[in-house]
Amino acid sequence: MNQKMRKHIFIYLLVLIPFVSSACDICGCGVGNQYIGILPEFRSHVFGLRYRYSSLYSHVGADGATTYLTTLEKYNTLEVWGGWNITQKIRLMGSIPYGFNERINQGVSTTKSGIGDIYVSAYYELLNNRHTTNASKLLVQNLWFGAGVKLPTGQYNPADKSMQNENGNLFQLGTGSTDFLLSVMYDLRLQDAGINVSSMYKINTVNKFDYEYGNKFNVNTSLYYKFSVKNKLSVAPNLGIQYENSQQDVDKGLPVEVSGGNLLVGSIGVETSFKRIAIGGNFQTPLSQNLGKGIIKANNRCMVHISFAL
Repeated sequence: MNQKMRKHIFIYLLVLIPFVSSACDICGCGVGNQYIGILPEFRSHVFGLRYRYSSLYSHVGADGATTYLTTLEKYNTLEVWGGWNITQKIRLMGSIPYGFNERINQGVSTTKSGIGDIYVSAYYELLNNRHTTNASKLLVQNLWFGAGVKLPTGQYNPADKSMQNENGNLFQLGTGSTDFLLSVMYDLRLQDAGINVSSMYKINTVNKFDYEYGNKFNVNTSLYYKFSVKNKLSVAPNLGIQYENSQQDVDKGLPVEVSGGNLLVGSIGVETSFKRIAIGGNFQTPLSQNLGKGIIKANNRCMVHISFAL
């Protein structure tokens, strides 16, 4: 692959890098930016800053009605992340998040901020096939497998868990547990148009306060297309859909009723790039949800980033 092609692939696929924000680690119902996707084509190193925002309503009444108990929780996360090529087929990637959380109930606001749970993962390329079709178009297929660990670096405060768990144990900076991630990513591209299908499974363990967040699974499909402007500026819109599922949390050996569930979201985003700098964003909106047996409601969420390839 020549340098120009590497640059283009790196640029418009950075938005699909698999990372888990601190907010979605905490939310037992999968409310957070949990989408994953293609690893970028960079020659040596890549690093960047990413900002995520998500929010949810907890203790929602029947049919989604707001009551005096309903609480709005907002999660703002700023991430520093980076990636390193160890060999042609092996890559290491990591993320250090910093969270700004806010809980609002009956006009009273509670905030907390601090470092979240650090994430490190390794990826191995199982398939890299590229050839020219009979129509003289470039067809590329990539298949990656990843395995990672999330460290308990974010603060977990058991006092923020309500005694009856009626709001869900979501308002935390970290899970307090060491967790493990497995992911598979497949990409098929014909010239500048492509489709990506990816899946991730997160295995949570029990923290020292005897609380275990439910294991999480998601699968995401994205379509993308790259437009070039004078061979200098690249603009790549992408459109996708994602399904998330989370098992129930367990507190001192007992299942937490207000936890777990399913969420289906649609997403739309765009990536722009110039040389080795990429700037992009992504907006996601719930299409269908059943979270915490209807007690929790996910809202829209978004992400923006700036990234640099070395």
